[in-house]
Amino acid sequence: MKIIIHDLMHQDFTSIYQEQEDSTIVISDNGEIHNCIGCFGCWIKTPGKCVLKDAYNNMGELLSKCDELIIISKCVYGSYSSFIRNVFDRSISYLLPYFEVRNNETNHQKRYNNKIKMIVHFYGNDITKNEQETAKALVTANGINFHSLVSKVYFHESLQAIKGGVQ
Repeated sequence: MKIIIHDLMHQDFTSIYQEQEDSTIVISDNGEIHNCIGCFGCWIKTPGKCVLKDAYNNMGELLSKCDELIIISKCVYGSYSSFIRNVFDRSISYLLPYFEVRNNETNHQKRYNNKIKMIVHFYGNDITKNEQETAKALVTANGINFHSLVSKVYFHESLQAIKGGVQ
C-alpha cells in the first residue's frame, strides 16, 4: 500500500495527482488533527493506537501496512510543515517504546516487520543550501528511526515543479 501525506490545498494536490491507485491512502489536513500531547498512551494504554480521538489516531497501524510513503511538504527552516510534523508525531505508535542501539545511535525498536520506502518532496521559494542540508539530515534521521529506506529527497521551487517529479 502507498501512503501520501501532504500539506497542499486540495486543488493543488489534484493537479499533481490526477488519479491514484485504489490501494493509495491520501492523508491531508482536514483541520481536525490534534497535537500529540506526549502522554505515551499509544505505547502504554492502547498499544499501537493514539488515545486522541480524531482521524489520525491510527497512523501507526496505517504505516504498518505501508510499503511506500510519499511526503509532500513545504520546507520550513529545513524541516517539514507543522501539519506534516504533527502527523509524524502522531505516528510514534508505529514503533515500540523500547530502545536499541544501531550504528552507535539510540533508536526505537520496531513494532511491525514491514519496510517502508520513503520519498520526500519539499517545496518553497528560495530554499537555502543550509535548509536543504538540514532537511536531508532530518529525513535521514526519521528514516533510521522508522526503520525505513529513504530513497530520495527532492527540493522544488514551486508546486508546478513537483508535478514532473512525483511518481
